[in-house]
Amino acid sequence: MGQSVLGLGIETSCDETSLSIVRDGKDLVSLKIYSQWEKHAAFRGVVPELAARAHLEKINLLYQETLDEANISPDDLSFVAVTAYPGLVGSLVMGAQFARTFSLVFKKPIVSCDHLESHLSVVRLENKQPRFPYIGILLSGGNSSLYLVHDFGKMEKIGDTLDDALGEAFDKVGSILGLDYPSGAIIENLATEYLAKNPDFKRLFPKLLKEAKDSELSFSFSGIKTAVLQYVQKEPTYSMGEVCASFQESCFELVFRNVKKAVRKYRIPRIVAGGGVLANASLRKGLSQLANTEDIEIFYPDNRVLSTDNAAMVACLGYFYYTRNWISPLDFKVSPRWMAPHYEN
Repeated sequence: MGQSVLGLGIETSCDETSLSIVRDGKDLVSLKIYSQWEKHAAFRGVVPELAARAHLEKINLLYQETLDEANISPDDLSFVAVTAYPGLVGSLVMGAQFARTFSLVFKKPIVSCDHLESHLSVVRLENKQPRFPYIGILLSGGNSSLYLVHDFGKMEKIGDTLDDALGEAFDKVGSILGLDYPSGAIIENLATEYLAKNPDFKRLFPKLLKEAKDSELSFSFSGIKTAVLQYVQKEPTYSMGEVCASFQESCFELVFRNVKKAVRKYRIPRIVAGGGVLANASLRKGLSQLANTEDIEIFYPDNRVLSTDNAAMVACLGYFYYTRNWISPLDFKVSPRWMAPHYEN
């Protein structure tokens, strides 16, 4: 295509309402995010009905702010990309309906996108170009899984959690410790402060899935939650920082172990990591150290905002779908479950 392609991205899969404009799948022009965490804090988790209503209340306002920041009109846009799966159905419907309305009014094609593949594509907004095939790892409040990514629109799941997702485990441990919701950043800060003063500390909790075979790429975080609960009940004078550091490092050790196993199993020395837990500085540092010691390439967003749910990642992936003419019908479906992309490359 001879001229620049501007895409509008819409992300409403869970409890962030976000719209963004991206040029040519690589240049971030505008990004707006409304986080609903204060609405859900009292429930220590996302309430689907509240999330859907908040999207409805905010999406039009964010749309106008996105256009204003980019200093463009809807006619300047080439397509609208929207998250179609996986996610909360009510939340997904809000974004889908907005995209359909936009498409009808301004005669722009719709590109429905995979939320998880979008997370793995967002590094391209930071001029990082991981070569296909690569191994993708998603770590968020709803996902702890590994994928073999052959190309855009062509990925398969090769590992998953047996129970909770990593981000969910952070919030549940935060509840056990009496921390505010969401707890991820609080646990990270407490762990960092403790480790700075106690660099030689030894973890309180054992290895997770220590009996897992080399061919097994599984995550499990339910046991560590139980271990934290039992420890704090038994040790009323426990150190909050020590517990947070031990919990965090036990979880991340399993992540690093699975990354190494996946690289060796598939003989692909390239990893792309995404998802909200990647905002954790200790996890990012550990992945970088792993890249050096194992001689593998690891890509993740340097900008922590791009690790979380955002519409820029949707607009980015949408560009690559759009330029391959993978256009969705107006009545495209949304789904709470992940579906292996079905596009032919």
